[in-house]
Amino acid sequence: METLIIVIFIVGYLAITLEHNLKVDKLIPALIMMALSWAMISLGIDDFDQWFDSGKHALLENFGLLGHEDKMHYLEETLLHHLGKTAEILVFLLGAMTIVEIIDYFDGFSTIKNFVKTRSKRKILWFFCIMAFILSAIIDNLTATIVLISILQKIVPDRSSRIWYAGLIIIAANAGGAWSPIGDVTTTMLWIGDKVTTLNLIKYLFIPSLVCMIIPTFIASMLPAFKGEIDIVEEEDSGPKSSYSSIMLYLGLGAIISVPVFKTVTHLPPYVGMMFALGVVAVFAELYSSSKFSMSAVERHEHDAHAHHSPVHHSLSKIEMPSILFFLGILMAVAALESLGLLFNFALNLQDVMPMLGSEMPGTVVSDIVIILLGFGSAVIDNVPLVAASLGMFSEPVDDQLWHFIAYSAGTGGSMLIIGSAAGVVAMGMEKMDFFWYMRKIAWLAAIGFIAGALTFFLTRMWF
Repeated sequence: METLIIVIFIVGYLAITLEHNLKVDKLIPALIMMALSWAMISLGIDDFDQWFDSGKHALLENFGLLGHEDKMHYLEETLLHHLGKTAEILVFLLGAMTIVEIIDYFDGFSTIKNFVKTRSKRKILWFFCIMAFILSAIIDNLTATIVLISILQKIVPDRSSRIWYAGLIIIAANAGGAWSPIGDVTTTMLWIGDKVTTLNLIKYLFIPSLVCMIIPTFIASMLPAFKGEIDIVEEEDSGPKSSYSSIMLYLGLGAIISVPVFKTVTHLPPYVGMMFALGVVAVFAELYSSSKFSMSAVERHEHDAHAHHSPVHHSLSKIEMPSILFFLGILMAVAALESLGLLFNFALNLQDVMPMLGSEMPGTVVSDIVIILLGFGSAVIDNVPLVAASLGMFSEPVDDQLWHFIAYSAGTGGSMLIIGSAAGVVAMGMEKMDFFWYMRKIAWLAAIGFIAGALTFFLTRMWF
């Protein structure tokens, strides 16, 4: 039965990675393999001799000697435990996505567009990469990519030039998301799972992530694609559509930034702070929406047509539910493998094999090699299940440097292929970027940044 569950997982995984070839949204195989994995566990529960206790992070003793009812009791408890942990992540993401949509409802991100005053291709590149690095740490790399490419489409009319900018935005957004507990789904998983704390994550990863962004951007700025000037498209009404756009932008971003502070002060799970932040932003959104917008006649007509919707209801209808369901499926599917002790045993075997390959290498070196491989693996397959697997593979304490390196490697490694990160996938969809074009033009820049950041991490690890 274990073999069948592994086969289900592998087939589901392949379906996820071949999403664009199969023309099937990746949430579908994720949900199917999650449901089938747990169904197989339930049907074959009497045949399993081991069970992994996630709370104690160890295999249960004498599990094979228990009766059917006792085993089913452990199954139900474990399923509820993993659902609870997964729900914490999903509710957190729902809150963050809703706040971002509320900002967009008031056209808050137009404030960022108004900062672009130059026509130099090189300066525009640096502006967008720096903004991607900063914004992704605040509103997550996926959302930052969507926002910045949307702005980019209004500034750079030529698509052949624009896709170069989009490629570098992916690298910068993933680098920015790696050092923030709310910047990437994987770092959020580690943070909520009490593997890293906010201050230490920033302390150890800010400089490596910055290097990961700066070096590819600097090299790219020397390429022919970013030489000369660009004709910026000027809109007839370039001002913000709402008089509250700037206020809502700073209020929304400030509310999201306050979540780690809320967690530190109250010691409550992060999703509680995110719900509080959403509530505060929603109050102001409702108050400001009742004042109406200062819009043109056409825009006013569109707003009146939706006047019966509140900003919060409108924003909730716009959030990316397929992504939420995908995370549910993939995290619960990995939890099924963890519950059977497969990930735990894999970690033990890996730690036994790696020293043999490296002539009795120190344990730290072994872990570093495994995590670097995880980074390259993130480029080929989704980094979410890889990090979910690492949570079941390692038992190091909170803020161990292993967790920080996992956060960096999984967060930035996905930039090496366009399908390796959520930011890359959304950019691929928005700009119709070709997989092989990205691999030829951008992948080598991302690889250089990833390696440079990893080397920087090793140096800073010795200093701190």
